[in-house]
Amino acid sequence: MQVRVGTVGGRMFVAAALAAVLAGCAGSADDDGKKSADVSASAKDTTADGAAAKGTAAARGGTIGPAGSACELPVRFDIARHWKAKSIDAGKELSESSKGEDGDLSGALAEALLRQGPVTTACEVDAKPAGNIGFLRVWTGKPGDADAGSVLRGFVAAEDNVSKPRYRSFKTGGGLAAVEVEYLYTSKILEETKKESAFAVSTPDGPVVLHLGGMDTEEHEEMRPAYDLAKQTLALS
Repeated sequence: MQVRVGTVGGRMFVAAALAAVLAGCAGSADDDGKKSADVSASAKDTTADGAAAKGTAAARGGTIGPAGSACELPVRFDIARHWKAKSIDAGKELSESSKGEDGDLSGALAEALLRQGPVTTACEVDAKPAGNIGFLRVWTGKPGDADAGSVLRGFVAAEDNVSKPRYRSFKTGGGLAAVEVEYLYTSKILEETKKESAFAVSTPDGPVVLHLGGMDTEEHEEMRPAYDLAKQTLALS
């Protein structure tokens, strides 16, 4: 089961889980936040058959992945302007939570937050400073023989209440073979269904999954340009 919360912190798991129940998505709301105006028209997204489809482009706000960046990853890609990246040390968080006062409860919450199928959280890029409620999260796995498609299917299978997954293959702007999925996630608590997207690539250092959620489908669609920017610029670090 995946629990959706804001920034991961070893001492905040219980509060984060409560926030997930109330909000039903990653992130906390900022009611006074304005929707980002930093969106321009007419970008190109490389599709599976190599054709270019017109869409909207997010203004670039920096690059993460390389050594010295906010998140050091096996891949590098551009993030949208005003989005804020933070590295997550999943191993450290899991270790600290297992030693906390709540013991097994903290450990179980940490597992739900930090692990999904074959990958663990490595970085989260917060859309809240840009006026949206949601995250672009980066998950990484151990090196091995698993291909990107298998990893992505394992990632989706580990999430409860998923329906209508649609997979496709494409190449990132940096030339990496990738597999993408779009699916619906239903919150049984809120009785609401929303769209989510993710894609995976294989690297010599292990698989990488990028996932875009959001409070609801409307938020998801408003954040899509940032997700598409990552696809268009993603390459090996």
